[in-house]
Amino acid sequence: MAEISFDDFLKVDIRVGTVVRAEPYPEARKPAIKMWIDFGDDIGEKKTSAQVTAHYTPETLVGKQVVAVVNFPPRQIGKFMSEVLVLGLPDEAGEIRLIGPDGPVPLGGRMH
Repeated sequence: MAEISFDDFLKVDIRVGTVVRAEPYPEARKPAIKMWIDFGDDIGEKKTSAQVTAHYTPETLVGKQVVAVVNFPPRQIGKFMSEVLVLGLPDEAGEIRLIGPDGPVPLGGRMH
C-alpha cells in the first residue's frame, strides 16, 4: 500500500449529500441506479450512477444521506454523465453498501 501525505488527502473533496431523485439505469452494462444528490447551496445538485442494486432500489435511496467525492472530473457512463463518485464498501458477497452518516448532518459537510 502506497502512503500519501495529509496534503494529498486534503485534495480529495468528500462531501455529504442527500439523494433527491433516483431511477433505474437499465442501459448500463451491469445493473445500476442513477442518482441525483443535493450537496447544499455551495455545490448544488450533482448526478451519478452506481452499481448498488443488490441492496437498494430507487425508492429506498431517495432521502438517504451519502458521501461522495465531488471534485473528480465528470465521467461518461454509457449515455449518462456521472459528476460525483458515491462511496461504498463491499459486503461478504462483494455487493456495495453505501457509506453515510449515522445521523442527519447538514448538506455539503466535508469529511474530516
